[in-house]
Amino acid sequence: MASAPALLPTEADVPLYPVRNHRLMMLGVMIAALLQILDTTIANVAVPHMQTSLGANADTINWVLTSYIVAAAIAMPITGWLAERVGTRRLFIWSVAGFIISSMLCGMAQNMTSMVIFRALQGVTGSFISPLSQAAMIDSTKPSRQPQMMALWGMSVMIGPILGPIMGGWLTEEWNWRWVFYINLPLGIVSLVILIAELPDRPRSERRFDMFGFALVALALGSLQLLLDRGNHLDWFESLEIWIYAAITVSATWIGMIHLTTTSDPLFRRELFADPNFAVSLLLMIVVGMVMMASMALLPPMMQHLFGYSVIDTGWALMPRGVGTLISMQVSGILVRRGVDARPIMMLGFLLAGISLWMMSGWSLEVDSWHILVTGVIQGLGMGLVFIPLNNAAFSTLPPTMRTEGASLLNLSRSLGASVGISICTTLFARNVQISHADLATHVDGSFTEAIDITTIDRFQAVGETAVRMIDGEVTRQAMMVAYINDFYAMAWVTLAAVPIVLLMRKVTLPRP
Repeated sequence: MASAPALLPTEADVPLYPVRNHRLMMLGVMIAALLQILDTTIANVAVPHMQTSLGANADTINWVLTSYIVAAAIAMPITGWLAERVGTRRLFIWSVAGFIISSMLCGMAQNMTSMVIFRALQGVTGSFISPLSQAAMIDSTKPSRQPQMMALWGMSVMIGPILGPIMGGWLTEEWNWRWVFYINLPLGIVSLVILIAELPDRPRSERRFDMFGFALVALALGSLQLLLDRGNHLDWFESLEIWIYAAITVSATWIGMIHLTTTSDPLFRRELFADPNFAVSLLLMIVVGMVMMASMALLPPMMQHLFGYSVIDTGWALMPRGVGTLISMQVSGILVRRGVDARPIMMLGFLLAGISLWMMSGWSLEVDSWHILVTGVIQGLGMGLVFIPLNNAAFSTLPPTMRTEGASLLNLSRSLGASVGISICTTLFARNVQISHADLATHVDGSFTEAIDITTIDRFQAVGETAVRMIDGEVTRQAMMVAYINDFYAMAWVTLAAVPIVLLMRKVTLPRP
């Protein structure tokens, strides 16, 4: 086993960029990060109301969500270069200000064209917030306390997707869908004022911008996001549009990899990928994104459509997942801070998350809220044990000059994992519903029920048709439950497969406080 590398920034346990009021600065940073994460899910429940208000159809309204995701994916990779060129302080403040303005514009939109443009602007400005907030909290904290700071920062990342649907549903029901965006204004202004007063700055550099590399990355990420977002709607490779997206993604990725390894000044420093801990962290962060976001995409519709939960009740039922995450994040932060090897902690986290998904694969239509609560807490505990040690292992061997760029790649990996996970689970769900429905329907015959004779039901005309629809509805419910179970089963295997990958990382020793 390789010896543990020393922490790079400095041997002294002092912050890289001290600030006057560290707690106040952390508050401003966390508010900004939470708002950006919330907006990835808070608008989802308001989409039907937007469709009516903006006069859109079922196809075009999806661009409200797609434009945000694609714009954020394209802009996020240049965070490192922009931060070095204009300064982290200036870029962070501009990003938060732009996010506030674009949120207001989204709330004021009167038609689909303006809404899509404003959502894309919101995605661009918001894409810089997450990596910059992560780098700011590391830079302003002494190394021995960085695990705890990452635990605080991770709260927004892990809790945001849970709070988003709750807040979105409540604001939409009590007010209207425009308040889903207006809510960013008061909180955003508080964050902006704090950042202007307390945020430190880094030295700037005149690093050349790799325009060709950025164009390739933008093409690859934009096409991949469009492929994942529209694939299920267009029946995947039965559509020429999906083939075009796939061809652009593969071609741009291949050329981009060649360009990255040969150009003298690439968009991403090659030293990042040469660091084994950071390289493995990118792979594991994709798994975290898949498990965390795919679960959050599957559970709300399952609970509302199959179990009869309301939007608010669904949010409360999922809240214990966040409680488990908060607990394990603090525990993992303390363990890492005290010099405990991060690898066993991450392996235990992935194992717990996999076990929770395995338990969920045994659910039925009769599952009660207690089982939902228990599996949610277990999965939250697992994700919290993974997230903090993973971030600390990724950053602890990176030079300070690469932190912002590394943070942008880590956040991009999590976002890509979420997109891939949601797309795969959605596709598997849709196809498994059809397969399971056809399979279950073959067992509906004269012996299916003693109350109704299926073979002679046509004699009852309207009453018979109603009975058939009721039976078909029940078969559909059972088929949907089977499809959800299959998704949970597949996600459990993906999560458990990540456990041995952790062993590829090297141990990192943080300085004692």
